[in-house]
Amino acid sequence: MAESMKGLKRTRRCAEFSSADIGNTVTVMGWVQKSRNKGGLVFTDVRDSSGILQGIFGEDICGSQVFEKAGRLRSEFCIAVVGRIRSRGKDVNKELTTGDIEVEATDLRILSESDVLPFPIEAETKTREELRLKYRYLDLRRPPLQRNIALRSKLAISVRNYMAENGFLEIETPTFIKSTPEGARDYLVPSRVHQGEFYALPQSPQLLKQLLMVSGFDRYFQLARCYRDEDLRADRQPEFTQIDMELSFADIDDVIAVNEGLLKRIFKEVIDVDVELPIRRMTWQTAMDRYGSDKPDLRFGLEIEDVSSCVKDCGFSVFHDAVAEGGTVRGIRVPGQGHMPRKKIDALSEVAKYYGGKGIAYLCVGAAEDGSHKSSFTKFMSDEETEALIASMGGEKGDLLVFAAGKTELVRTVLGNVRLTLGKELGLIRQGDWKFVWITEFPLFEWSEEEGRFMAMHHPFTAPMEEDWQYIDSDPGRVRAKAYDIVLNGTELGGGSVRIHQADIQEKMLEKLGFTEERANEQFGFLLEAFKYGVPPHAGLAYGMDRVAMWMAGAESIRDVMAFPKLKDASDAMMGAPAKVEEAQLSELGIKVDEEAIKASQKKETDG
Repeated sequence: MAESMKGLKRTRRCAEFSSADIGNTVTVMGWVQKSRNKGGLVFTDVRDSSGILQGIFGEDICGSQVFEKAGRLRSEFCIAVVGRIRSRGKDVNKELTTGDIEVEATDLRILSESDVLPFPIEAETKTREELRLKYRYLDLRRPPLQRNIALRSKLAISVRNYMAENGFLEIETPTFIKSTPEGARDYLVPSRVHQGEFYALPQSPQLLKQLLMVSGFDRYFQLARCYRDEDLRADRQPEFTQIDMELSFADIDDVIAVNEGLLKRIFKEVIDVDVELPIRRMTWQTAMDRYGSDKPDLRFGLEIEDVSSCVKDCGFSVFHDAVAEGGTVRGIRVPGQGHMPRKKIDALSEVAKYYGGKGIAYLCVGAAEDGSHKSSFTKFMSDEETEALIASMGGEKGDLLVFAAGKTELVRTVLGNVRLTLGKELGLIRQGDWKFVWITEFPLFEWSEEEGRFMAMHHPFTAPMEEDWQYIDSDPGRVRAKAYDIVLNGTELGGGSVRIHQADIQEKMLEKLGFTEERANEQFGFLLEAFKYGVPPHAGLAYGMDRVAMWMAGAESIRDVMAFPKLKDASDAMMGAPAKVEEAQLSELGIKVDEEAIKASQKKETDG
């Protein structure tokens, strides 16, 4: 039977006691981690958010009634223990911060009991994630998640303090807004008052924060909740938090300066990591050419080399034809790995195929017993062509050279992922390295084969590089953007851009993206109208706060740093959402569910 805590007041949290408290009478409260009845003694580990403190019940000290009650304790009973702190003598538990002391109990109250647990509350668990998320309130009792959520809170406080010190105002923006095309699907909210019309949940506060600059607030930030109806992965959720900011009268260097200061502050305060400033900058073109990715992992080398000019006239048709058709041939030199087993090289080829390539070509320099080369393709080339290729890669005896050929974009993607695979499998990625890099000068547009038109690589309000604007009609793909991403160890933490503030450039940008004047006004009329009244030059950036916290915590997924995340199918296993609602609620909204259409859609997905 549950008891009241009336008359009791917790002295401190469990792990906040030390040997300095020996002899003091204290009250501790928490959950039973485990309890061992040794006949004449009952040992109980009491756990709260700070850690564990052992309590010991002896009948001669606490009396028969309390001792009998202690004998009934089970895992996750919520209890209060009153007693005296004493030394554990030689029986020290070095795994606990309080391992040299214990509470010699004189009283016990069972504040609430617990049913048999669906899984044990342990730091390391093998329980499948679906079950843990169903009972997330239990999962959150585990020490690693307690630490992660505390770290996230510390991160939020650190961000707020820095931003306030640097003249930013924290301003909330609405959750119910108008649906605008921003890349992902919107989550829509039907209006009861305006039947047949819908609000959208914001994918980001992008347009609103630009309007705040028009409003003259100069520097804005917000820990903004954002919503995107898109396919999930380890670092993606349907609802997430951005560290969002915007600055007036600012250009790229101004935004980078503020954010380098922010990164240095939060990494030092939250996890005691010193971020070296200034952070390296790299253009998008360089990142793609050298690393095959716009979020390069710089913790190891294995840079990609373009050998197209070297092999354009060689006898190997795969290389020759790729260059002749306007593509490229590129390779990676892997020092000292010329002995790599064929099975592992074939596995690299499978990686290439997974990312759309036809495989890889390889050359093991001087790896044969007679000192000749082992290769999948050099039999089609002359000795002179082979040696020239090796020289162009800086290859030495004992090296492995891997190559991909085809369309430039595909080759970059293939070798970028082969590079990452090699980095992991060869143990080249050193734990504890923090390699930040700014990626700059992104293309303003990217061509969509599916849409058959240019699309904004970032969003329609990104400013072009002034010197490239002359190509907007003749060669839109040549125009670079004043855009920038901050990347850490191969993960994009955040990104932003200088915004368009000139009406004529904004109008032209929307035109190139296929917006008619009518559609542009329909979608963005409120912004375009505001831009008639004196718009300051402005720029901003947004971090995925969950990703930042994930890296700081050393977690594998952003679900590990969120209190109540969703499953991979965007469902909430704990609350049972999404769920059907009463017909009366739908009727008020003027909505009728088409069950037949739903069944047909589900059947199509199953058959697919």
